[in-house]
Amino acid sequence: MPKQKTHSGLKKRIKVTGTGKLLRHHAYAGHLAASKTTKQNRNVRHVAGVDKTDEKRIKSLISNLR
Repeated sequence: MPKQKTHSGLKKRIKVTGTGKLLRHHAYAGHLAASKTTKQNRNVRHVAGVDKTDEKRIKSLISNLR
């Protein structure tokens, strides 16, 4: 059976930490920031962890990144 390739789109969006945690950026940060509240814009800046229910699926897609 051939090796599974890393998902090209996902490897640009997910960062794997040294301990194996997966980090992602928040959505809604791209544009139209003036119409959002200051609180929304501030909270969107921070990096978030990937949800526990998605970790197994994402790790299988980016298995070659370590």
